[in-house]
Amino acid sequence: MSHKTHKMQILGMWQGLQSITDYRKKPSPVTDQDVLLPGRLNNFFARFEDNTVPLTRPATKTCGLSFTAAEVSKTFKRVNPRKAAGPDGIPSRALRACADQLAGVFTDIFNQSLYQSAVPTCFKRATIVPVPKKAKVTELNDYRPVALTSVIMKCFERLVKDHITSTLPDTLDPLQFAYRPNRSTDDAISTTLHTALTHLDKRNTYVRMLFIDYSSAFNTIVPSKLVIKLETLGLDPALCNWVLDFLTGRPQVVRVGNNISSPLILNTGAPQGCVLSPLLYSLFTHDCVATHASNSIIKFADDTTVVGLITNNDETAYREEVRALGVWCQENNLTLNVNKTKEMIVDFRKQQREHPPIHIDGTVVERVASFKFLGIHITDKLNWSTHTDSIVKKAQQRLFNLRRLKKFGLSPKALTNFYRCTIESILAGCITAWYGNCTALNRKALQRVVRSAQRITGGKLPALQDTYTTRCHRKAIKIIKDINHPSHCLFTPLSSRRRGQYRCIKAGTERLKNSFYLKAIRLLNSHH
Repeated sequence: MSHKTHKMQILGMWQGLQSITDYRKKPSPVTDQDVLLPGRLNNFFARFEDNTVPLTRPATKTCGLSFTAAEVSKTFKRVNPRKAAGPDGIPSRALRACADQLAGVFTDIFNQSLYQSAVPTCFKRATIVPVPKKAKVTELNDYRPVALTSVIMKCFERLVKDHITSTLPDTLDPLQFAYRPNRSTDDAISTTLHTALTHLDKRNTYVRMLFIDYSSAFNTIVPSKLVIKLETLGLDPALCNWVLDFLTGRPQVVRVGNNISSPLILNTGAPQGCVLSPLLYSLFTHDCVATHASNSIIKFADDTTVVGLITNNDETAYREEVRALGVWCQENNLTLNVNKTKEMIVDFRKQQREHPPIHIDGTVVERVASFKFLGIHITDKLNWSTHTDSIVKKAQQRLFNLRRLKKFGLSPKALTNFYRCTIESILAGCITAWYGNCTALNRKALQRVVRSAQRITGGKLPALQDTYTTRCHRKAIKIIKDINHPSHCLFTPLSSRRRGQYRCIKAGTERLKNSFYLKAIRLLNSHH
């Protein structure tokens, strides 16, 4: 198939989708409310500003970090040409197309910025585009502030980020699963479930899980506190001063349609949309770890879960952990949103007792029977009917689009690509963590969707059981190769005479036996 034909098919697919959904761009009349909204949002997003914190630090020796023109050129060539330009108006495609010609000039600018531990103000400007968090917006907090920043600065940040990452200790916060190689939501979910299931395999035990919600976590980072933490991690003090300058004195406007707010200067937070922000947030929270051996604090970016393993009804360590977390949040300027923080108790004992609620800042934390945890629906019975019902419903809605696209005459190959992107991605999301404990009824419902899609596309599609097995095996191999993975220790090789074989983990219940790590070990052993 020629490139032109393929492009025509993709264009036809999107035109089909627009026809199916009756998509029309409808110009809406501008009201006084629309004109005032950008200014109100800008003030709202800047509500965490603290004018009492220091914005400068004592000068240190100059930063020894510098980049070569070849490194800058390589970074420019990796820019996504479809990315929107920042406030400076310089488009991504221009940087990419003229990478070699521009590299020399910007290498000098970048190195001078590092040498002086100062970032040019034009590189720090941000245009905030508020993105609704849900379909119906009722308050200002329903908008997520996504920052459009200079593409040139993004390239600069990427170079600095790679340097910082290379200098960090490998053992840093093993239970932070975001922004790290060979870590994903699958790992965070599997680790949480394995911790709980292993404990529940013992007598007279239960588990309390506290799902923490922070208010605008990225926007509350205090730069002066962050750079102190960066220094303790071994970063060059001059580079820490550069990070401080990068995060302070940031001119920001909010744009809604054609309306733009007046600028504000921000000295708190890390803008959502900057390359460095996710890494800086994870380093800012790296010291938020469990203080008791019976507890775990599992993180994926700002999604934080406290897992308390309770034995003989003694909740002392768990309750102390929750109190300590509250103190840590106060010390680090992070606001716990108690109304959105939920708790789930998993207790399979026959003689169940009343579980006293957890209080945070004097407010009772709501106890729930089900919670959407990193994209999957986890229940207090640790079964997966709620999750499978949810994803089957979503997948069936997309099957309607697949049928309509077939009527528009798309080729089987294009239909299969659409299935993989929009339907299989839903059915197989984090599949290694939950599929093993699905009931036969759950699996039949999932496979029915695959069979329906197969009839529409006209080609053979992989069964979900095969997808699950393949992904389990692939993930296990990656964990074994990564000695810094928190679950690496679960794969214990047997004696040298039995190469490729791993020690099985004992399980007293089917729930534990069918979980990811035990399944992965059995798969590895069967492959040898």
